[in-house]
Amino acid sequence: MVMVNLVINGRKISAPAGSTVLQAATQANIKIPTLCDHPALGSIGACRMCLVEIKGQRTLQPSCTFPITEGMEVQTHSTGVVDARRFVLELLLSDHPLDCMTCDSTGSCELQDLMYEYGVKQTRFPGEQHAYPVDDPNPFIQRDYNKCILCRRCVRACQEINGAEAIGMVWRGFRSKPGTAFDGKLEDSNCEFCGMCVEVCPTGALLGKQVLGQGRAWQLTKTQSTCPYCGVGCQLDLYARDNKVVKVTSHWGAPPNQGSTCVKGRFGLDYVNHPDRLTQPLIKKDGKFEPASWDEALNLVAERLADTKQKYGGDSIAVLSSSKCTNEENYILQKFTRAVLETNNVDHCARL
Repeated sequence: MVMVNLVINGRKISAPAGSTVLQAATQANIKIPTLCDHPALGSIGACRMCLVEIKGQRTLQPSCTFPITEGMEVQTHSTGVVDARRFVLELLLSDHPLDCMTCDSTGSCELQDLMYEYGVKQTRFPGEQHAYPVDDPNPFIQRDYNKCILCRRCVRACQEINGAEAIGMVWRGFRSKPGTAFDGKLEDSNCEFCGMCVEVCPTGALLGKQVLGQGRAWQLTKTQSTCPYCGVGCQLDLYARDNKVVKVTSHWGAPPNQGSTCVKGRFGLDYVNHPDRLTQPLIKKDGKFEPASWDEALNLVAERLADTKQKYGGDSIAVLSSSKCTNEENYILQKFTRAVLETNNVDHCARL
C-alpha cells in the first residue's frame, strides 16, 4: 500500500494514498467535526462543518472531500476555521426549532453537541423559518422536516445502503428538503422501512415512532444482540429502559449485516415485551392449554412422534423447519427427519 506523508496541526502522520484529509485525521485520532459525513456513506461536502486550513490553498477546504498529497500541511482548528464553523452553525440555527428540552434526540443529537462545543447559543441571522406539519401516517418513522439540516445522509443511505431510492431531494431553494416522489407519504412510495435513514440522521428530523417519549439517550442501556427474525444472524444494538426494549439501532462493522437492517429487525422487536408472548411450553389437557415444563413438553412430542411412526410409518409425518433458526439447527432437524423419522417430508418456511 502506497502511503502519503502529511502534517496535521504540526504532527507528522502517514495515510494511504487516495485518502481524504478527514480520513487521514480520523485515522490519526485527530477530531474534525462533521454533520453530513458518515463512515458508511460517500462524501459530498454539503454541510461545510469539516472545513480546514490547507497551506497553499486560497480558501478553507472541506476535509471530507479534499484528497491528501505528499507534504501537505493542515490546520484543523485555526482561528479562521473555528470562526467559519461557528458561522455555519449560526446559519443552521436560523432555521431550526429550539425545543431541545422536549426533543427525543437530546443527548444523541450531533447538531446539539456541536452547538455546545462551539458555544453557539443564538443566531445573528433571524428570518423566516419553516413550519412543516409532522403528519406522516406510516407506522414506523416520524419525519419532522423542521429539524432537517439538509445533510442528505438519509437520501444517500436509501441509495447506497438499502438501494431502494425511495427518497431524494425535492423542491429548490428555501423549500428544498428530502422527500419521496411528488413529496408524498412514505407508505405510498417504494420505501421498505428498513430505517437506515433514521439510523444516519444527525438530528431529530427522523425518529422511530416506537421510541418517542420512551426516554433520553442516557436513560437507556445498550446491549449488542443477534436479530431473532431469521437465520442470517444480523447484529443489532438494543436499547432498554426498565427492562423493556424501546429502540433498536445498527451495529456498524459487525458481520454479517455490517450495519444494515430490515424493517423487522429495526421496528419489530416490540414483541419481546408483549403481554401475549409465550414464556413457557403449553400442553392441551381436557381441551385447554396448560403450562408445562420443557422436559414434559419434549417428552410428549417424542412419544407422539414415535407412536405415529410405529402405527402409520414415517411418511405419515411431515416436518417444517424455520428461517428463524441457524443453518446448523435446520441441518440437524432435516437429519433427524430423514434418519430417525425415516421420511423425506421436510420443507422450509422460506419457500411458502
